[in-house]
Amino acid sequence: MHPESAGATVGLLYPGFGAEDDFPALEARLGGAVRLPVVHTSVGEDAHRVDALLDLGSTLRLAEGAGALAAHRPDSIMWACTSGSFVFGWDGARQQVDEISELVDLPVSSTSIAFVNAAQAMGLDTVAVAASYPADVAASFVAFLAKGDIHVTAMSSQGIVTAAEVGTLDREAVLAMVRAGDTADAEAVLVPDTAMHSLRWLDDLESAVGKPVLTANQVTVWEGLRLLGPVPRLHGMGSLLSRALP
Repeated sequence: MHPESAGATVGLLYPGFGAEDDFPALEARLGGAVRLPVVHTSVGEDAHRVDALLDLGSTLRLAEGAGALAAHRPDSIMWACTSGSFVFGWDGARQQVDEISELVDLPVSSTSIAFVNAAQAMGLDTVAVAASYPADVAASFVAFLAKGDIHVTAMSSQGIVTAAEVGTLDREAVLAMVRAGDTADAEAVLVPDTAMHSLRWLDDLESAVGKPVLTANQVTVWEGLRLLGPVPRLHGMGSLLSRALP
Protein backbone atom coordinates (compact mmCIF):
# COMPACT_ATOMS: atom_id res chain seq x y z
CA MET A 1 0.00 0.00 0.00
CA HIS A 2 1.13 3.52 -0.72
CA PRO A 3 1.18 5.78 2.34
CA GLU A 4 -1.64 7.88 0.90
CA SER A 5 -3.96 4.90 0.58
CA ALA A 6 -2.88 2.73 3.53
CA GLY A 7 -5.91 2.33 5.74
CA ALA A 8 -7.90 4.66 3.46
CA THR A 9 -11.63 5.05 3.91
CA VAL A 10 -13.55 5.53 0.68
CA GLY A 11 -17.12 6.46 1.53
CA LEU A 12 -19.73 5.25 -0.94
CA LEU A 13 -23.02 6.98 -1.69
CA TYR A 14 -25.04 4.09 -3.09
CA PRO A 15 -28.55 4.55 -4.49
CA GLY A 16 -31.06 2.07 -3.08
CA PHE A 17 -30.16 -1.61 -3.11
CA GLY A 18 -28.72 -3.97 -5.72
CA ALA A 19 -25.08 -5.03 -5.42
CA GLU A 20 -24.01 -3.03 -2.38
CA ASP A 21 -22.78 -6.26 -0.76
CA ASP A 22 -19.92 -6.22 -3.32
CA PHE A 23 -18.16 -3.60 -1.19
CA PRO A 24 -18.12 -5.14 2.32
CA ALA A 25 -17.13 -8.45 0.69
CA LEU A 26 -14.16 -6.74 -0.95
CA GLU A 27 -13.27 -4.97 2.27
CA ALA A 28 -13.16 -8.35 4.02
CA ARG A 29 -10.97 -9.87 1.27
CA LEU A 30 -8.53 -6.98 1.64
CA GLY A 31 -8.29 -7.56 5.38
CA GLY A 32 -9.33 -4.04 6.25
CA ALA A 33 -6.51 -2.41 4.24
CA VAL A 34 -9.22 -0.26 2.64
CA ARG A 35 -12.49 0.64 4.31
CA LEU A 36 -15.58 0.98 2.10
CA PRO A 37 -18.52 2.18 4.20
CA VAL A 38 -21.80 2.39 2.27
CA VAL A 39 -24.60 4.86 2.83
CA HIS A 40 -27.78 4.24 0.85
CA THR A 41 -29.08 7.40 -0.76
CA SER A 42 -32.82 7.84 -1.17
CA VAL A 43 -34.57 6.76 -4.35
CA GLY A 44 -37.76 8.24 -5.73
CA GLU A 45 -38.40 5.57 -8.37
CA ASP A 46 -36.16 2.61 -9.19
CA ALA A 47 -36.09 3.03 -12.94
CA HIS A 48 -33.41 3.36 -15.60
CA ARG A 49 -35.32 6.23 -17.16
CA VAL A 50 -33.92 9.71 -17.66
CA ASP A 51 -36.39 11.63 -15.47
CA ALA A 52 -36.05 9.12 -12.62
CA LEU A 53 -32.24 9.18 -12.89
CA LEU A 54 -32.09 12.99 -12.78
CA ASP A 55 -34.08 12.84 -9.56
CA LEU A 56 -31.90 10.02 -8.21
CA GLY A 57 -28.75 12.11 -8.63
CA SER A 58 -30.16 15.35 -7.27
CA THR A 59 -27.93 17.42 -4.99
CA LEU A 60 -30.48 17.14 -2.18
CA ARG A 61 -30.37 13.33 -2.15
CA LEU A 62 -26.58 13.20 -2.39
CA ALA A 63 -26.05 15.89 0.25
CA GLU A 64 -28.25 13.99 2.68
CA GLY A 65 -26.22 10.82 2.10
CA ALA A 66 -22.90 12.66 2.40
CA GLY A 67 -24.01 13.98 5.78
CA ALA A 68 -24.66 10.44 6.96
CA LEU A 69 -21.23 9.32 5.71
CA ALA A 70 -19.52 11.81 8.03
CA ALA A 71 -19.84 9.34 10.91
CA HIS A 72 -17.48 6.99 9.03
CA ARG A 73 -14.80 9.70 8.67
CA PRO A 74 -14.16 9.09 4.96
CA ASP A 75 -10.99 10.29 3.24
CA SER A 76 -12.80 10.51 -0.10
CA ILE A 77 -16.38 10.04 -1.27
CA MET A 78 -17.72 8.34 -4.39
CA TRP A 79 -21.18 8.76 -5.85
CA ALA A 80 -21.39 5.06 -6.63
CA CYS A 81 -23.81 5.33 -9.50
CA THR A 82 -23.14 5.37 -13.24
CA SER A 83 -26.51 6.26 -14.74
CA GLY A 84 -27.26 8.79 -11.99
CA SER A 85 -24.13 10.70 -13.01
CA PHE A 86 -23.72 10.40 -16.81
CA VAL A 87 -27.38 11.32 -17.37
CA PHE A 88 -26.42 14.86 -16.30
CA GLY A 89 -23.92 15.10 -19.17
CA TRP A 90 -20.20 15.86 -19.00
CA ASP A 91 -20.42 19.27 -17.33
CA GLY A 92 -23.39 18.32 -15.16
CA ALA A 93 -21.66 15.23 -13.78
CA ARG A 94 -18.67 17.34 -12.74
CA GLN A 95 -20.88 19.99 -11.20
CA GLN A 96 -22.69 17.23 -9.30
CA VAL A 97 -19.55 16.02 -7.52
CA ASP A 98 -18.06 19.51 -7.13
CA GLU A 99 -21.13 20.61 -5.17
CA ILE A 100 -20.82 17.66 -2.78
CA SER A 101 -17.07 18.17 -2.46
CA GLU A 102 -17.61 21.79 -1.49
CA LEU A 103 -20.22 20.74 1.04
CA VAL A 104 -18.08 18.10 2.80
CA ASP A 105 -14.60 19.54 2.11
CA LEU A 106 -13.36 16.19 0.76
CA PRO A 107 -12.39 14.91 -2.68
CA VAL A 108 -15.51 13.54 -4.40
CA SER A 109 -16.05 11.80 -7.73
CA SER A 110 -18.59 9.52 -9.39
CA THR A 111 -18.66 6.22 -11.23
CA SER A 112 -19.14 7.82 -14.66
CA ILE A 113 -16.13 10.08 -14.19
CA ALA A 114 -14.23 7.06 -12.85
CA PHE A 115 -14.84 5.13 -16.08
CA VAL A 116 -13.25 7.90 -18.15
CA ASN A 117 -10.31 8.36 -15.76
CA ALA A 118 -9.68 4.61 -15.59
CA ALA A 119 -9.81 4.15 -19.36
CA GLN A 120 -7.45 7.08 -19.86
CA ALA A 121 -5.05 5.76 -17.18
CA MET A 122 -4.95 2.42 -19.00
CA GLY A 123 -4.31 4.13 -22.33
CA LEU A 124 -7.56 2.85 -23.84
CA ASP A 125 -8.91 4.61 -26.92
CA THR A 126 -11.43 2.11 -28.26
CA VAL A 127 -13.84 0.08 -26.12
CA ALA A 128 -17.07 -1.89 -26.27
CA VAL A 129 -19.92 -1.22 -23.85
CA ALA A 130 -21.97 -4.06 -22.37
CA ALA A 131 -24.85 -2.31 -20.60
CA SER A 132 -27.69 -3.61 -18.52
CA TYR A 133 -29.75 -0.47 -19.22
CA PRO A 134 -32.40 0.25 -21.84
CA ALA A 135 -30.80 1.38 -25.11
CA ASP A 136 -31.55 5.11 -24.73
CA VAL A 137 -29.90 5.27 -21.32
CA ALA A 138 -26.93 3.22 -22.52
CA ALA A 139 -26.53 5.63 -25.44
CA SER A 140 -26.14 8.49 -22.94
CA PHE A 141 -23.21 6.61 -21.40
CA VAL A 142 -21.62 6.23 -24.83
CA ALA A 143 -22.00 9.99 -25.40
CA PHE A 144 -20.41 10.66 -22.01
CA LEU A 145 -17.41 8.48 -22.87
CA ALA A 146 -17.01 10.33 -26.16
CA LYS A 147 -16.56 13.58 -24.23
CA GLY A 148 -13.60 11.87 -22.55
CA ASP A 149 -12.14 10.85 -25.93
CA ILE A 150 -13.12 7.21 -25.45
CA HIS A 151 -14.44 5.75 -28.72
CA VAL A 152 -17.10 3.03 -28.46
CA THR A 153 -16.98 0.45 -31.24
CA ALA A 154 -20.22 -1.26 -30.21
CA MET A 155 -22.87 -0.99 -27.52
CA SER A 156 -25.05 -3.85 -26.33
CA SER A 157 -28.11 -3.26 -24.15
CA GLN A 158 -29.96 -5.73 -21.95
CA GLY A 159 -32.97 -3.42 -21.57
CA ILE A 160 -33.28 -3.96 -17.80
CA VAL A 161 -35.35 -1.18 -16.24
CA THR A 162 -34.72 -1.56 -12.49
CA ALA A 163 -31.57 -1.73 -10.39
CA ALA A 164 -33.24 -4.39 -8.25
CA GLU A 165 -33.41 -6.75 -11.24
CA VAL A 166 -29.81 -6.01 -12.25
CA GLY A 167 -28.74 -6.98 -8.72
CA THR A 168 -30.07 -10.51 -9.25
CA LEU A 169 -27.76 -11.24 -12.21
CA ASP A 170 -25.43 -14.09 -11.31
CA ARG A 171 -21.88 -14.84 -12.44
CA GLU A 172 -22.93 -16.75 -15.56
CA ALA A 173 -25.33 -14.00 -16.65
CA VAL A 174 -22.68 -11.30 -16.26
CA LEU A 175 -20.09 -13.43 -18.08
CA ALA A 176 -22.53 -13.98 -20.95
CA MET A 177 -23.30 -10.27 -21.13
CA VAL A 178 -19.61 -9.34 -21.33
CA ARG A 179 -18.92 -11.97 -24.01
CA ALA A 180 -21.88 -10.79 -26.06
CA GLY A 181 -20.82 -7.16 -25.77
CA ASP A 182 -17.21 -7.67 -26.82
CA THR A 183 -15.93 -6.88 -30.31
CA ALA A 184 -12.64 -7.82 -31.95
CA ASP A 185 -11.55 -4.19 -32.35
CA ALA A 186 -12.30 -3.16 -28.77
CA GLU A 187 -9.31 -2.83 -26.46
CA ALA A 188 -11.52 -3.42 -23.42
CA VAL A 189 -15.14 -3.99 -22.41
CA LEU A 190 -16.85 -1.44 -20.14
CA VAL A 191 -19.73 -2.65 -17.97
CA PRO A 192 -21.66 0.21 -16.32
CA ASP A 193 -24.22 -0.09 -13.48
CA THR A 194 -23.20 -0.33 -9.82
CA ALA A 195 -26.34 -2.42 -9.21
CA MET A 196 -24.51 -5.30 -10.93
CA HIS A 197 -22.31 -7.63 -8.91
CA SER A 198 -18.81 -7.90 -10.35
CA LEU A 199 -16.02 -7.55 -7.79
CA ARG A 200 -15.79 -11.30 -7.12
CA TRP A 201 -15.59 -12.16 -10.83
CA LEU A 202 -13.24 -9.56 -12.36
CA ASP A 203 -10.47 -11.98 -13.33
CA ASP A 204 -13.07 -14.42 -14.70
CA LEU A 205 -14.61 -11.67 -16.83
CA GLU A 206 -11.22 -10.74 -18.29
CA SER A 207 -10.36 -14.38 -18.97
CA ALA A 208 -13.68 -14.78 -20.81
CA VAL A 209 -12.80 -12.12 -23.39
CA GLY A 210 -9.00 -12.04 -23.19
CA LYS A 211 -8.80 -8.31 -22.52
CA PRO A 212 -9.39 -5.78 -19.73
CA VAL A 213 -12.93 -5.47 -18.40
CA LEU A 214 -13.88 -2.37 -16.43
CA THR A 215 -16.97 -2.68 -14.27
CA ALA A 216 -18.82 0.01 -12.37
CA ASN A 217 -18.03 -1.20 -8.86
CA GLN A 218 -14.39 -1.81 -9.79
CA VAL A 219 -13.77 1.69 -11.20
CA THR A 220 -15.64 3.21 -8.26
CA VAL A 221 -13.17 1.70 -5.77
CA TRP A 222 -10.20 2.60 -7.99
CA GLU A 223 -11.31 6.22 -8.35
CA GLY A 224 -11.96 6.61 -4.63
CA LEU A 225 -8.37 5.53 -3.97
CA ARG A 226 -6.99 7.58 -6.88
CA LEU A 227 -8.41 10.73 -5.30
CA LEU A 228 -6.00 10.15 -2.40
CA GLY A 229 -2.80 9.46 -4.34
CA PRO A 230 -1.15 6.50 -6.11
CA VAL A 231 -3.56 3.56 -6.27
CA PRO A 232 -2.30 0.35 -4.61
CA ARG A 233 -2.03 -2.82 -6.66
CA LEU A 234 -4.80 -5.21 -5.63
CA HIS A 235 -4.60 -8.68 -7.12
CA GLY A 236 -7.79 -10.44 -8.16
CA MET A 237 -9.32 -7.10 -9.10
CA GLY A 238 -8.73 -7.15 -12.85
CA SER A 239 -6.13 -5.34 -14.93
CA LEU A 240 -7.11 -1.91 -13.63
CA LEU A 241 -6.05 -2.64 -10.05
CA SER A 242 -3.40 -5.30 -10.61
CA ARG A 243 -1.18 -3.13 -12.82
CA ALA A 244 0.96 -0.15 -11.87
CA LEU A 245 -0.73 2.73 -13.71
CA PRO A 246 0.22 6.38 -14.03
